Amino acid sequence: MSISFDTMRVGKKYYMINHGDRHDFFVLEKLEHHNFKLKDMHTLELYELQDLIRYGKGKDYELYEIG
Repeated sequence: MSISFDTMRVGKKYYMINHGDRHDFFVLEKLEHHNFKLKDMHTLELYELQDLIRYGKGKDYELYEIG
């Protein structure tokens, strides 16, 4: 079952599917309400959660914890 942003925690791994793209990431830091600093698990790129949902949530939007 997909989870919400409210359940995301620093130090945990997640993957998100949105608009057909899958993103696997670590949560490094909570920045503000529903925004986190993330590190891509494959490219090690740093970005913010807001960058992933900048264009909205697609019909296929899902967020899962990897564990």
